[in-house]
Amino acid sequence: MTNPEVTTGRIPWPPVIYLIALIAAIALQSAYPLPWLLGLLAELLLVIGGIVVLAAIALWITAFRAMKAARTTLNPRGVPEKLLTGGAFAISRNPIYLANTLLLIGIGLFVGSVWFILAAFLAAFATQKLAIEHEEKVLAGRFGKRFHDYAKRVRRWI
Repeated sequence: MTNPEVTTGRIPWPPVIYLIALIAAIALQSAYPLPWLLGLLAELLLVIGGIVVLAAIALWITAFRAMKAARTTLNPRGVPEKLLTGGAFAISRNPIYLANTLLLIGIGLFVGSVWFILAAFLAAFATQKLAIEHEEKVLAGRFGKRFHDYAKRVRRWI
């Protein structure tokens, strides 16, 4: 197995991408509020949004605990010591990024703002192009066939 180095300046730190998306959604909602559903459907979406936020937090905590227990890097730019394939990583190859995306979607549903939902999808796309694809090359180089077999079994997002 090779041990490729991660070029820290090459990829943006994914939490920053999601923070920018959150700030942009707040700013856009303040400057250009978009129409939202009213009535019973809006109340239902509020409840669904709350559930999505709680699910995102649970997924995020579960993934971080698994990484900490395995004593692998929590740094998105770091080189992982172990390939995690169980728990949250059996649902998604990127459960933390999925949780970040779900958090923005849940907030959007909860507060009734389309901007958060749009920002979530843009942040997910940016994260995939600017971080995930590079991270997967590192994982493939580090873990070879084990990573390729895992990637065939578990989708990148969900």
